[in-house]
Amino acid sequence: MRILYFSRDYTTHDHRFLSALAKTEHQVSYLRLERRGHQLEERALPPEIEIVQWGGGTAPARWQDGPRLLRELKKALNKVKPDLVQAGPLQRSAFLVALAGFRPLVSMSWGYDLLQDAERNAAWRWATRFTLKRSAAMIGDCHTIHQLAVAYGMPDERIVAFPWGIDLEHFTPAGRWRQPDAAADDARPFTLLSTRSWEPIYGVETIARAFPIAAREHPDLRLVMLGNGSQAGLLRRLLPMGNLIADSGYPEALFPGQVSYANLPDYYRSADLYLSASHSDGSSISLLEAMACGCPALVSDIPGNREWVQPSVNGWLFPEGDEKALAQAILQAVEQRQRLTQMGQAARQVAEQRADWTKNFPQLMRAYEIALNSPAP
Repeated sequence: MRILYFSRDYTTHDHRFLSALAKTEHQVSYLRLERRGHQLEERALPPEIEIVQWGGGTAPARWQDGPRLLRELKKALNKVKPDLVQAGPLQRSAFLVALAGFRPLVSMSWGYDLLQDAERNAAWRWATRFTLKRSAAMIGDCHTIHQLAVAYGMPDERIVAFPWGIDLEHFTPAGRWRQPDAAADDARPFTLLSTRSWEPIYGVETIARAFPIAAREHPDLRLVMLGNGSQAGLLRRLLPMGNLIADSGYPEALFPGQVSYANLPDYYRSADLYLSASHSDGSSISLLEAMACGCPALVSDIPGNREWVQPSVNGWLFPEGDEKALAQAILQAVEQRQRLTQMGQAARQVAEQRADWTKNFPQLMRAYEIALNSPAP
């Protein structure tokens, strides 16, 4: 079977899907809708994947580019002649395929397309319904996305919901769990880790405002914020490099920048607590990576996170957007420091049970079967 994989950009998630598809018996081509300002994934595509050259994929895609991109997409479809197209997000790549009239279309929700974009205005809601009506199947990463897709008109029996999962051989606790030494633990800084992009949707400002509040009560806190983004200036004003509290003796806020996929597990293993204040998420891959590395999580209380974090068992939840509540929750975690090993083990167990990419990937093949055997929408 010839598959065309059509995505918005080239991200870690795209690399994961395409690497798995490259190992199947299918011929797989990759089409990129746009190229945004910064590189989102440093690893090259597998050599088995054919990159489709077309009239898009070189700059950010705007609505006014739609007619031109639609014409170019029709040319690309004519050239590739796929048996099936997998495309997402819903109102971008998948919407263009639906407009082009190609069948069968397997739409892939990226979470934010249903959680946020679909609620922007009437035009976005129409595009969402239009795309789903013309999709032979849809895949999403959690129950919340499944429910929203049904609400927008996607038949329940044609939705395959599975957490995309992670590589459990790459993200491991390794030497994280050693014989507990209470004196040594109390002497070292308590390290908090944030790995989300510095964009408003991920609530990193909430973390930056909460940290100084908690640090005043517990000076030996350390915050490591990986990544970059449009809020870099704001975060550096809220969290200047070096000591926020003069007598602490530790550099409280560290900005290592973008970290390679190969080195990412080391950061999870060295952290006492993973933080995410995201305002919107499906099954967060960053959260799953932290859990797989045995790192308990403190995350915003939103539906996607509630599917993974059980309070006081493998992490904690705090009210979305509430920096004071986040600060108090951080201090609570510090007080329960001796329980973190047990909670981290529980987190790893959940990841092994539900977030194993190799076990979850066959669900994508099930979506393909549904699409190929469904009558034309």
